[in-house]
Amino acid sequence: MTDPTSQANYTEIATEHVFFKWTIDFANQKIVGSATHDLRVSKDNVGEVIFDTADLVIEFVEVEGKSVSYEIKPKHPIMGSALHIPLPSGVKSGSSVKATIKYQTTKECTALQWLAKEQTQGKSFPYLFSQCQPIYARAMAPIQDSPSVKIKYSAEVTSILPALMSAIRQSPPSDGPAHDGKVIGKDSVTYVYHQPIPIPSYLIAIAAGNVVYRPFPRHPGKEWTCGIWSEPELIEAAYWEFSADTTRFLASAEEIVVPYRFGVYDLLVLPPSFPYGGMENACLTFLTPTLLAGDRTLVDVIAHELTHSWFGNGVTHADASHFWLNEGWTTYIERLLLQVIHSPADRGFSFIIGYKALQDDLEMYVDRPKYQRLVIEFKKGEDPDDAYSRIPYDKGANLILHLERSLGGLDVFLPYVRDYVSTFMGRSITTQQWKSHLYGYYENHGGAEKIKALDTIDWDAWFYGEGLELPVKMEYDSSLAESAYRLAEHWDSSRSLEILKLAFQEDDMNGFSSTQKVVFLERLQSYKPLPSSHIEHLASLYKVSSTHNAEIRLRFYQFALADPSAPAARKYAAEAADWVIGGGTGMVVGRMKFCRDVFRAVYKVDKDMAVSAFKKERSSFHPIARKLIEKDLKLSN
Repeated sequence: MTDPTSQANYTEIATEHVFFKWTIDFANQKIVGSATHDLRVSKDNVGEVIFDTADLVIEFVEVEGKSVSYEIKPKHPIMGSALHIPLPSGVKSGSSVKATIKYQTTKECTALQWLAKEQTQGKSFPYLFSQCQPIYARAMAPIQDSPSVKIKYSAEVTSILPALMSAIRQSPPSDGPAHDGKVIGKDSVTYVYHQPIPIPSYLIAIAAGNVVYRPFPRHPGKEWTCGIWSEPELIEAAYWEFSADTTRFLASAEEIVVPYRFGVYDLLVLPPSFPYGGMENACLTFLTPTLLAGDRTLVDVIAHELTHSWFGNGVTHADASHFWLNEGWTTYIERLLLQVIHSPADRGFSFIIGYKALQDDLEMYVDRPKYQRLVIEFKKGEDPDDAYSRIPYDKGANLILHLERSLGGLDVFLPYVRDYVSTFMGRSITTQQWKSHLYGYYENHGGAEKIKALDTIDWDAWFYGEGLELPVKMEYDSSLAESAYRLAEHWDSSRSLEILKLAFQEDDMNGFSSTQKVVFLERLQSYKPLPSSHIEHLASLYKVSSTHNAEIRLRFYQFALADPSAPAARKYAAEAADWVIGGGTGMVVGRMKFCRDVFRAVYKVDKDMAVSAFKKERSSFHPIARKLIEKDLKLSN
């Protein structure tokens, strides 16, 4: 089976390396340039190479240095327009072909968000950043846009603002003067990058804006380097937030798995419209500024993103149907990393938080149960973003935790994990390939006893099961959750009391971590909604409706809006909607975990309020977020 989201003929001829020569045109909001593919033939006499494209303007095509005619097929609403390029006759399997496409991106490019200067922290220069996962690299360049195709790339990017890519910078040096000492916003500088490790196309990334760099101290005994990029206005806060833990996390992950291969692990704090918590672009993780809590309470997101260096960036899912291999494994190892760095209780606590998110998303897909599955058999041309949720993350992580426990614990399981990564590093695989390797490993390292343990797993239920429950009831270490549970129980039992008779105090949560506050608010959602008077009193007492910690604030709004008909829901719906659209500042809360959940909750309270708020700042949201919010609000199919 070929990738159901791609029209490329990569099983016949596939890119091994691509060279991008780009100029960033901020005035007209487009990238202009070329992509030169070094292709490897795997089928005798293949007559053409087919690339995925979406909303690109193709100017000319050369094959082996000669101009050729080409054909752009009609646009598919999800997969885009297939670009068919003829090849010289008689090409043989194993031979190589070079093809160059000169092109421009357009305003319809889903992969790129162009921000006006007013939408940045500094408000002096515009900003550009990309988001190519899952299938949007084709809107940034003509490419075989499938995770089954892993490529090396190099780039020369000319820009009037500092430009970053998901690769190792060759020039000018990262730790040199910003923009090579030239005038930012006026002088053009050519940035040169090289990615020597083959990566899937969704990890090709670019960002350009008024950004500066600060290196983290080198970790003892490590060759790789780490540092952080952000706008100058945020660099102090960003450096403080992440400098204490990033290299420690990466070194700890190496001990769990195998050595880090990419040489550089930098972080980039993006403007607020970035639609994800983080994106694991090779060498350069993109991060939302909502992580800058000022107390390092949200830095564990880094544990997830850097773990992708092995699970996703290293061992990659073959196509969207097997996306859980990326996210389930990454979430499992991320939580194991929390156990190594913090305590076993932190690992269990993270599973508890994840289970609540899993339950919410399983309920969201009650009317589309196919998307409740771990392995989703996508039809050709089906939009993988329709299935984007916490399910592959948390259902997948729970399956792997269940395997760990069934096979005898970490001492037995971790050697297998290392063998799995070493075996498939640099490859793209399916669920069946993973499962076959799992059985093969334990047949050689445990024999009949371990195979018998594996046979107790209800594989069909895990892979293809639907509904609101996991195939196995999972137990987690709940010691860190108990105090949050008790406080929530006290609030639930107080619902019949008048406000003046309530004994709650401002310092009830003084000893709570931010995640314990999250669990407290999530636990409240498991009870019947409290009276509006109690909700308003809780908000006032604990300041959870005004906190700068977005994780806590989201959970409060979910709790307060649980009964859409209550007076409190009306009050906090307006407040929540105003929060995600940035209070009219244009600095939206673009992370989809927050804005989509809030818009959906507000919609249940007041459809017109949700739609009006979204339309007010629609253009400020990332194109991916915009598309999905419009579906959530029934503005599109």
